[in-house]
Amino acid sequence: MAGILYVVGTPIGNLGDFSPRAKEILEKVNFIAAEDTRVTLKLLNKFEISTPMVSYHEHNHKLRGEQIIGRLLAGEDCALVTDAGMPAISDPGEDLVRLAHQNGITVSSVPGPSAVITALAISGMPSGRFSFEGFLSTAKQSRKEHLNSIKNASQTLIFYEAPHKLITTLKDMLEVLGDRNIALCKELTKLHETVIHTTFEGALETFAQTPPKGEYVMIIEGAKIEKQAELTLEQAIAIARDLVKKGESVSNAAKLAAKESGFKKSDIYKALV
Repeated sequence: MAGILYVVGTPIGNLGDFSPRAKEILEKVNFIAAEDTRVTLKLLNKFEISTPMVSYHEHNHKLRGEQIIGRLLAGEDCALVTDAGMPAISDPGEDLVRLAHQNGITVSSVPGPSAVITALAISGMPSGRFSFEGFLSTAKQSRKEHLNSIKNASQTLIFYEAPHKLITTLKDMLEVLGDRNIALCKELTKLHETVIHTTFEGALETFAQTPPKGEYVMIIEGAKIEKQAELTLEQAIAIARDLVKKGESVSNAAKLAAKESGFKKSDIYKALV
């Protein structure tokens, strides 16, 4: 019988966020697949967990993924962890999870902190609809293509960015998206947790004086939806007449024009007859 792949969330800063269930799972599995074993070792030592680890990251995930799947198929249980937060989110762990499903292996969640959701929750930005865009490519053309593909999206946009690339990213966003309100979140759950409310231009001015430090989650307002110009009654009647010419009945043409314009169907209908 195949083992279970546990996808385990780990703290994004404050070790007090490590859940009792996550500790229990890391203690009982046969081995842990960690993004960076040195980082995970600090967590294991803190909670006196001695489970053996194997490295699993973007540079070895194809070969190591096959090895991990082989051990799972042989009946061993594995806990997948990343350096911080939930594995498989902008993370090669998604490939391992996919492989597990393809091989009929049970995948079980042990949810924990997530920088995406944590930042959005404390940003004060609209959260009803949002799109997580991860990291922008380091290739300039790919970056521009990515930004152009979302420039008209009305939902809140969320990106990750490293400090050494943040200024370049802000410049590209300003050029493609136009100046927008943003919330820059860093040091989440740590002592110096910070949320900076500004705009692309404002952030560039700030960082020109004080270079950015730390990993950032960028929460960006979506594109503003332009309201359609209100139609006059005459324009609504003209729409209905055009529909009649195209074969619609007078009644249905009046109904469709009313729906588009906001005027009463009866008023449009009277004008047609």
